[in-house]
Amino acid sequence: MMEDRENKAVLEVLLFLSGEPIMLSSVKDVTELPESEIKRLMDELIAQYKERNTGLLIVEIANGYQMVTNPEYAEWVRKFKNIHMSSRLSLPALETLAIIAYKQPIIRAEIEQLRGVNSDSAIRTLLEKRLIKVMGRKEAPGRPFLYGTTKEFLHYFGLKDLTELPTLKDFVREEAA
Repeated sequence: MMEDRENKAVLEVLLFLSGEPIMLSSVKDVTELPESEIKRLMDELIAQYKERNTGLLIVEIANGYQMVTNPEYAEWVRKFKNIHMSSRLSLPALETLAIIAYKQPIIRAEIEQLRGVNSDSAIRTLLEKRLIKVMGRKEAPGRPFLYGTTKEFLHYFGLKDLTELPTLKDFVREEAA
């Protein structure tokens, strides 16, 4: 039975690391266990996870297996996903965010003029992360959206308000006279 416990632990590790359905053949390649043994151990794991009724389950999906969140806790997953954003922003997103923070309210064309490249993807990312928002429309042909920063932007960078942004002078090295 000790061997079963260790083999189940290995299967759990593989399921956890995979993040997507893992096929029996892949598990067999890694563990060198017979498919019938893997199937038996997986069935036991599925039953154990169901019985424990915790936040995770193991499910069988199209000749494979996957570790998933328990649907009973979907509300918590949703809440977490809404507040937990990736702490990393790409360079284009950071560049776009800096332009918006210092020049707001600003339209996409002005951002792109300053960056010299299309900024659709960066703007979309920043909107999804709720670091910027549409503040209105500019009174100009096509009435383009005006973008500005949000409270989440302030929280993300630990600022009380926009006056705490470093001034542009802080970025320019003073020349020795």
